[in-house]
Amino acid sequence: MDPQTGPYLNKRALCSPLGAARMCQLALGCAVIALIAHGAGYSGSHGEFCMAAWCFCFSMTVVIFFLDATRLYSCLPISWDNFTVTCAAFATLMYVTASVVYPLFFVRSECPYEGCHVRDFRIAVTVCSILGSVSYGAEVALCRAKPGQAVVGYMATVSGLLKVVQGFVACIIFGALANRSEYSRYEATIYCVAVYSFCFALTAVVVLLTVCGRTKSVLCMSFERFVVVCTLLEVLLYLSASVVWPVFCFDSKYGTPERPYHCARGKCPWDSKLVVAVFSFVNFILYGADLMYSQTMRFVSTRFPTAPRV
Repeated sequence: MDPQTGPYLNKRALCSPLGAARMCQLALGCAVIALIAHGAGYSGSHGEFCMAAWCFCFSMTVVIFFLDATRLYSCLPISWDNFTVTCAAFATLMYVTASVVYPLFFVRSECPYEGCHVRDFRIAVTVCSILGSVSYGAEVALCRAKPGQAVVGYMATVSGLLKVVQGFVACIIFGALANRSEYSRYEATIYCVAVYSFCFALTAVVVLLTVCGRTKSVLCMSFERFVVVCTLLEVLLYLSASVVWPVFCFDSKYGTPERPYHCARGKCPWDSKLVVAVFSFVNFILYGADLMYSQTMRFVSTRFPTAPRV
């Protein structure tokens, strides 16, 4: 329906499966923040990350719901479908991570010194966070391009969703690199950091071009071909980094094959190196799957906001 001729408020923002999913996101996000503020609490870098993730996702959902309900998204120079599914996929990953990190560091079977009510609040936060992950995942499933369906937005495809996951995994790698990883000891490990940074930037460019609706042509080639070229380059670069990083971190000639027994938890360079090595391989697999899928990808490009899916 044309936003200029229809009702001012979009009934589908509430009376639809997608609207119901977003209402659940708002309710659960509000519950998590209220429980944290009321008695569950948080502390340290892990608690700050979880709280930042929940607050960011809640704020983002409020903005999206408001723009969708008032149809004001039609005034924005972006592809609305691509923007919303990207945000939903990112929020899903943030909520899943927080749902693992928070109980791992703050929930214990025995009552803490603050009292059993604090433990109960923290368990409730974990449950609400898990349900929030499900609600954001439901939005992704509702917006995802179905087989045989005319695909309007690249981010609604498997390849587009993989781009969000790749960027999220890269952020995990950067976090590990910043945590005493000692990556500057060798030129080879510095090269790996350059690979991670370049691939992350390239992935971000693809996502930004899609959200801005500039998917007709890029650098004198179709957008689909541009995505394939970028993904192939990223696969090759990540393949090299996935081999070079473990050699220069865990081979006895350059590093330590086994974890030093005197390393403190959370402050051990060996742990950070292991995280980088594991997630380098994970991202290599993700880029490989992305390359295989994007070979047959075809979609209808648009620069204008489109109506939200029911």
